[in-house]
Amino acid sequence: MPIINRVASLSDEMAAWRHDFHQHPELLYEVHRTAGIVADRLREFGCDEVVTGIGRTGVVGVIRGRKSASGKTIGLRADMDALPILEESGVPYVSKTPGLMHACGHDGHTAMLLGAAKYLAETRNFDGTAVLIFQPAEEGGAGGQAMVEDGLMTRWDIQEVYGMHNMPGLPEGHFHMRPGPLLAASDKLEITVHGKGGHGGASPHKAVDSILIGSEIVSALQSIVARNVDPIKTAVISICVFQAGSAANVIPPTATLKGTVRTLDPEVRDLVERRIAEVADGIARAYGGSAETTYTRLYPSTINHERETAIAAEVARDVVGSERVNDNTAPLMGGEDFAFMLQARPGAFVFLGMGGGEECHHPAYCFNDAILGHGASYWVRLVEKTMPAG
Repeated sequence: MPIINRVASLSDEMAAWRHDFHQHPELLYEVHRTAGIVADRLREFGCDEVVTGIGRTGVVGVIRGRKSASGKTIGLRADMDALPILEESGVPYVSKTPGLMHACGHDGHTAMLLGAAKYLAETRNFDGTAVLIFQPAEEGGAGGQAMVEDGLMTRWDIQEVYGMHNMPGLPEGHFHMRPGPLLAASDKLEITVHGKGGHGGASPHKAVDSILIGSEIVSALQSIVARNVDPIKTAVISICVFQAGSAANVIPPTATLKGTVRTLDPEVRDLVERRIAEVADGIARAYGGSAETTYTRLYPSTINHERETAIAAEVARDVVGSERVNDNTAPLMGGEDFAFMLQARPGAFVFLGMGGGEECHHPAYCFNDAILGHGASYWVRLVEKTMPAG
């Protein structure tokens, strides 16, 4: 079945919601205006329950179907937060807050789930309960983890959970997904190198050069991926910050390296964390210095469950046709905190193609309103197919 007619009729309304959210972007957990509007809309639609403050500023709407014999409850998640980016999209509804922008399409995600909520509250053509999850702080704040820790899954007895993200570069209205790892674990590292300061021109032999040590570490860290990680698997180690020194002729006593690590496999994640510290320490000692490594785990890998991914693919085919669904897409090395929800319950995360345009997190990124109907129809069909009314 294609895009639902009633959902298609909500396209202008969903676009208006999105444009309003876009004009008023909010960061991390400070999504008070957005969350307030979401809660108000859910109440207007007639949701059976609307709860705010889950995971600090998250919103949950509950819609019960015409029947409840199945005893089944599924969760549908959208994120609400924006990014600290100065917008260059040129759209007429440009951000009114300088330096903040919806550069990842969370305004569109929220609008699509609101559209699905309005339809589901009107029709209730399913047997079970749909829990609509509007999450704060996806962009580095682990809002998904905060909602789970605040009892999201247990309070409403959610048995399966599903997420969706727009994807520039995929053809408009196409769905991509895969069972297993879809997105990478996202971690950060910081290495502080301790040497001995000295005169870089007159007496370098009396110093322990922290810059030289740091440079060797930057190069050697790549050997972890090349020679420690199974070549069938993958990892990314990128040092993106190197801070040291204050004068052209002075060897600094310390240097600081900062970077990001991405892995798809939990065992590879453990390996890389251990080897980074070992390599940094070994090189520093070889040059007469020392190195302190701080490795911070942020988001785990987004790992789709096989059964639920098959369900998601089947629903997507119902909405856009088999030729527009790829259920074995290649994994990406971006991170996503829906991973925490997939650790708590089985489920699936899918990509919805936007067509062309700039990538997410670009100042000129622009969400494609033409996919609002695809996304909302996917949510509706997911509820009706996993909990059929009979």
